[in-house]
Amino acid sequence: MFAFLVHLILTAALLLVVARVVNGVQVQGWAPALLAALLLGIVNAIVRPLMVFLTFPLTIITLGLFLFVINALMLWLTAALVPGFRITGFGPALLASLLLTLLNVLIGMLIGPV
Repeated sequence: MFAFLVHLILTAALLLVVARVVNGVQVQGWAPALLAALLLGIVNAIVRPLMVFLTFPLTIITLGLFLFVINALMLWLTAALVPGFRITGFGPALLASLLLTLLNVLIGMLIGPV
């Protein structure tokens, strides 16, 4: 349970960082960031596997690059559902998802798996 809470708080903090860096991404404080981090985890656990399965041929054709599009769509879906978290278009969603993924990898390398 502790590891889950640490991961949730780190993801919320990273969402706040991404909102400062990427134009078109807005997070109005810690409460929406925490809710978005929680919902993003749920969306990635339920919706993302279905999307990956349904778009598998396209993912193969693009040599896996379509997975970046799926990640952006999951982040965009989360923003559509969480009040106080807004993404203005697909471009900012794609850039934000790439940055969020990169920051998560860097944090994982620094502190290890949570």
